[in-house]
Amino acid sequence: MTPSILPKMWQNGLRTTKSRYWIGHQKSPDLNPIDNVWADLKKHVRARRPTNLTQLHQLCQEEWVKCHPTYCGKLGEDYPKSLTQVKQFKGNATKC
Repeated sequence: MTPSILPKMWQNGLRTTKSRYWIGHQKSPDLNPIDNVWADLKKHVRARRPTNLTQLHQLCQEEWVKCHPTYCGKLGEDYPKSLTQVKQFKGNATKC
């Protein structure tokens, strides 16, 4: 399975389950720290290029174990700064 197929699968899954999703500003900080963890996991798994769902599942588990607790703690520490930026820019993009 190529990486370009995965987003199409996710989009189709969202359509078939009648889910709604929102695409935010690409230049604004993510206010949900777990989303940063998921993005990091996705980046590392994608770099290893899984070719099928079984391999994708295995690589996700391997990369999840590598997620260091201090990384997660740092995301929590950065939250107040991110929230302040979003408030300051009234929800608009915060980075150039």
